[in-house]
Amino acid sequence: MASRAETDDDSDNNRGSMWVLDQKLDQPMDEEAGRLKNMYREKKFSALLLLRLSFQSLGVVYGDLGTSPLYVFYNTFPKGIRDPEDVIGALSLIIYSLTLIPLLKYVFVVCRANDNGQGGTFALYSLLCRHAKVRTIPNQHRTDEELTTYSRSTFPEKSFAAKTKRWFEKHASRKNGLLVLVLVGTCMVIGDGILTPAISVLSAAGGIKVDHPGLSNDVVVVVAVAILLGLFSMQHYGTDRVGWLFAPIVLLWFLLIGGIGIFNIWKYDSSVLRAFSPVYIYRYLKRGGKEGWTSLGGILLCITGTEALFADLAHFPVSAVQIAFTVVVFPCLLLAYTGQASYLMMNREHVHDAFYRSIPDSIYWPMFIVATLAAIVASQATISATFSIIKQAHALGCFPRVKVVHTSKKFLGQIYIPDINWILMVLCIAVTAGFKNQSQIGNAYVVIVMLATTLLMTLIMILVWHCHWLLVLLFTGLSLAVECTYFSAVLFKVDQGGWVPLVIAAAFLVIMYVWHYGTLKRYEFEMQSKVSMAWILGLGPSLGLVRVPGIGLVYTELASGVPRIFSHFITNLPAIHSVVVFVCVKYLPVYTVPEEERFLVKRIGPKNFHMFRCVARYGYKDLHKKDDDFEKKLFDNLFLFVRLEYMMEGCSDSDEYSLYGQQTEQSRGPLQIKNGDTNTSSTLSDVDLTISSESPIMPVKSPSHINSVTISSAGQTSSQNEMDEREFINSCRDAGVVHILGNTVIRARRESRFYKKIIVDYIYAFLRKICRENSVIFNVPHESLLNVGQVFYV
Repeated sequence: MASRAETDDDSDNNRGSMWVLDQKLDQPMDEEAGRLKNMYREKKFSALLLLRLSFQSLGVVYGDLGTSPLYVFYNTFPKGIRDPEDVIGALSLIIYSLTLIPLLKYVFVVCRANDNGQGGTFALYSLLCRHAKVRTIPNQHRTDEELTTYSRSTFPEKSFAAKTKRWFEKHASRKNGLLVLVLVGTCMVIGDGILTPAISVLSAAGGIKVDHPGLSNDVVVVVAVAILLGLFSMQHYGTDRVGWLFAPIVLLWFLLIGGIGIFNIWKYDSSVLRAFSPVYIYRYLKRGGKEGWTSLGGILLCITGTEALFADLAHFPVSAVQIAFTVVVFPCLLLAYTGQASYLMMNREHVHDAFYRSIPDSIYWPMFIVATLAAIVASQATISATFSIIKQAHALGCFPRVKVVHTSKKFLGQIYIPDINWILMVLCIAVTAGFKNQSQIGNAYVVIVMLATTLLMTLIMILVWHCHWLLVLLFTGLSLAVECTYFSAVLFKVDQGGWVPLVIAAAFLVIMYVWHYGTLKRYEFEMQSKVSMAWILGLGPSLGLVRVPGIGLVYTELASGVPRIFSHFITNLPAIHSVVVFVCVKYLPVYTVPEEERFLVKRIGPKNFHMFRCVARYGYKDLHKKDDDFEKKLFDNLFLFVRLEYMMEGCSDSDEYSLYGQQTEQSRGPLQIKNGDTNTSSTLSDVDLTISSESPIMPVKSPSHINSVTISSAGQTSSQNEMDEREFINSCRDAGVVHILGNTVIRARRESRFYKKIIVDYIYAFLRKICRENSVIFNVPHESLLNVGQVFYV
């Protein structure tokens, strides 16, 4: 389909009498692309700024992981401790779980697989989409691969990576399977975003009952709900402000639990340090039998929040996250768990409130306040992670259109999504009020998202990193051995609360997959029903209609060809605007598209048709509405295109062009233009052209071989024609700009199966109805909006 689109595009250029520069100008630009990539690489942070970001990351990334000591031992031994050796075994499991999963796997391996600082399952999927054609919506063009941020590596045709790539590209079912795996992992993170605030806040608020045993559990629930209401109400201030507010609390929390841990080891039983020997894990599982095996579901809680650590990379640089974990988080957690185990060796009957019981009486209430505040912070990690992954899912066509607000001018990854925030709040409060018990909520955690990340990382190591198969096997084998062990343990607790994240994840999975299915069908409909250029050319310069003053911006999902919406429009209305621009806004599997490369412009048909195409490209980190002057930028690039087109015509007597300065004869093609402080780029006939006024176009051949009079005459004529067309477009712009949007309604055919009718006619239709309109996403004024409806049966 993509190759057919390219063929149509090329034939359109020929039929439209466009000047042909592809063979002359479409040359490799490795040197220039490398120079631009260096320009747009993530900025290096100073040591002081890195420490500041590491400090802030404590309040956003590590809150969930850091508050696990509140409830891990309680959920591991819900029926009490029978043997002191069980405490040593459980502590050994906690130590090695923290070492293998958060430290080795995520901080030092998975975090390296970030997509230019972006984390989460969708970032991994974007990397794979650039290295293999596994994306289910084939809306990419060869020019997209020339973006400076479209980084990818190559590998030999006979390598294992090449064979894996071909295996995935061969069948659509494998691409869909990969997408479903990504969606499942994403939905489980969202589920954790609902459960984590509930268990953290409820566990912290439960400290009231330690000092007041007669207090009703309903009071604890009410306090927890009030805290959650306040937490979600603060999200609109943004991660940057919330991070500054929460980071001191979390840092104090880690220092206190680490200090209390050292105190308990010294005061009670230092023999718990034997737990650093893995032999006690074997003894614990052998002695405990099935009960010991199911207790792994409680120990698993010590690593919850690890996936949020990876998803929150969009908010902070990788190095800041790594420094915070290795210097503060990891050692303090080990001390906290070891201290609690030391206390339990002497006080086994206090396992249900081990954290609060192990606190010295003199600092109990200050620690209770800090613990409550830290539990509030713990929720921030998964909430921020949920915002990040939903933004990525939306950009890649897997989530309904929602409002995304950037809350920081310095860090583009810090976002806030109001709709999702309130949905999370309602579900979180419902879980808290419904369970009323941290043990039941603790049983609800599963490890599916970690399994999904492991499988995706295996593909990353093969296709992106090109690791040796032994290294891939070692990473995958160790990760799956640990995670499948935990997964088998939590399966025993599905009926005790483990069904909650599964139900939540399943609901979000249905929403995301149905939306992606509808988006794919709409794109296929656009591709199959697009109008041929022969039909457009047959209409003549007036397109067979009255050309009224003004500019019509026709929005389409196609980056090539004339959309059906245009033929539908002119068939039902007797007039069309004097200038028509087909606008395609599309998201690519890259984290961002530089402003200079965002717009591609070309002409459709002869010049007297006054028809153009403009493709605006965005990455999943970019926000379209951030361009409040989108229309202005579009016309700036349109005028630049017209100028470049006539400039090249004025020099058409020369067969070869070159640039003085930074360019060489072999690198002809990239031409750069600078207008003051503004740098823009345009593409002629899908060829990227950048023109510099400091390096005028000069003929390569000797001047004696060229008739200077002819060139001068041609240049003057070209300049006059350029001015005429620019004035014509300006006058049409002054007359008014109308945004023409298609409102395609998808319905299932009568003969379709029952489940397909449910998906298309009800679920997808409902999602379309409640999501934001395209006109809002594109920031189109209502007085300039024209919707064109059409029905498509699938």
